[in-house]
Amino acid sequence: MSDIYSKYETVIGLEVHAQLLTDSKLFCSDSAAFGGAPNTHISPITMAHPGTLPRMNRKAAEYAIKLGLACHCEIEKENYFARKNYFYPDLPKGYQVSQHTAPICKGGYISIITDAGSRNIQLNRIHLEEDAGKLLHDQDPDYSYVDLNRAGVPLVEIVTEPDIHSSDEAYAYLTEMRRLVRYLGVCDGNMEEGSMRCDANISVRLKGATTLGTKVEVKNMNSIRNVKRAIDNEVKRQIDLIEAGGTLVQETRSFDASNGSSFSLRSKEEANDYRYFPEPDLAPFKLTDEFIDSIKATLPALPEELILKYTTEFGLPEYDARVICDDKSTADYYESLIAVTSQYKAAANWMLGPVKSWLNENAMEIGRFPVTPAALASLISLTDAGKVSFSIASSRILPEMIQAPADPLEIATRLNLLQDNNADNISPIIDEVLAKYPDKVAAFKAGKKGLMSLFVGEVMKLSKGKADPRLTNELLAEKLKG
Repeated sequence: MSDIYSKYETVIGLEVHAQLLTDSKLFCSDSAAFGGAPNTHISPITMAHPGTLPRMNRKAAEYAIKLGLACHCEIEKENYFARKNYFYPDLPKGYQVSQHTAPICKGGYISIITDAGSRNIQLNRIHLEEDAGKLLHDQDPDYSYVDLNRAGVPLVEIVTEPDIHSSDEAYAYLTEMRRLVRYLGVCDGNMEEGSMRCDANISVRLKGATTLGTKVEVKNMNSIRNVKRAIDNEVKRQIDLIEAGGTLVQETRSFDASNGSSFSLRSKEEANDYRYFPEPDLAPFKLTDEFIDSIKATLPALPEELILKYTTEFGLPEYDARVICDDKSTADYYESLIAVTSQYKAAANWMLGPVKSWLNENAMEIGRFPVTPAALASLISLTDAGKVSFSIASSRILPEMIQAPADPLEIATRLNLLQDNNADNISPIIDEVLAKYPDKVAAFKAGKKGLMSLFVGEVMKLSKGKADPRLTNELLAEKLKG
């Protein structure tokens, strides 16, 4: 980075909207499912017809509390909704029902891993609110259409403090947030479908300064990678403008992923006055300690807890543990696997090796892997007992198990793959190999001990992979002494 850019510190706050995985909307029974023909998941309540009254979705509150507990937040027991007044064509009521003034979750943090180590990104709040509809601009050359299927869908807005200082930290935070909501089962985290959306508030200041610079909000980012790109672009734009003697204005910009640039949407020289007041059609709701404790009891083991368990109790390398815990379905499979085998490292090696390779080649997730944890544990046991080599197990037996459920020992027997651990059978093969490479034998005896792998490989080739590698090494070492 040039000296110009290194003079500045970046300050970022992120606002993440996560759509909760409830069956119905926040204040009515209309479907909250993604998709559907335009304006088919609506009713008089979604359309805000006169005389209709909203009713709170209990499951949405449970999901918000669940997320707050996982983020170490303080749970607010006295709750109410407010009207956030503004006009937009896809907002049927002319206002949004939100908890902005009284969030259900306060404070908290999310831990991220950076090049400098682990650090906590401080949260300001998590609150409940309803989503707006969606404008469709590509259906007609002269008009925009509105689809209200999404209007009223329950959201949580997760707001950080201005506590992020690079696009890499923002990337790590969003990756961790998406993983967390998926682990909890409160949101699918799909940014491409809009069920998780992010706005970034970005400013720069000279290093050592204590006051924040002029904040610019960047919207319209449909992937974590594009959030990172948008932040890098905006930081450079702001610094270039300041260095050229220009003046930054507080505004909202949209990011164009096709060319990596942003453009101004609207100026925000003054804060919007949304004229919040308590929603008169919804009664305040109180949370009891018993209710909160009942939700806490449903929290699954979260990634950091599992990573600590795998590295300390099971002795896995941290890299292995983090890759396994990157996806809840993978962690669930590994948990089921180690419930039936104590070969923890071997289980991880199979998960991160042959199993992952097959899933990648077939564009599948672990939930569709046709080999059960119990069957894979039997294969691991067969390998650990020295009855087949890992190479044979992964390249010959596992594909058979994927094609049709079968006992790995039965497959190995049927295909004549069981390892030979009879010295009388292996010894003649070793003699044949050593006779074939007299110069290599002489080089080995002269000190080139790395040639042992060549001899072992040749023995395995002649035995068609059936020679016991441990016994082969022992016999070779004995014969090469003379």
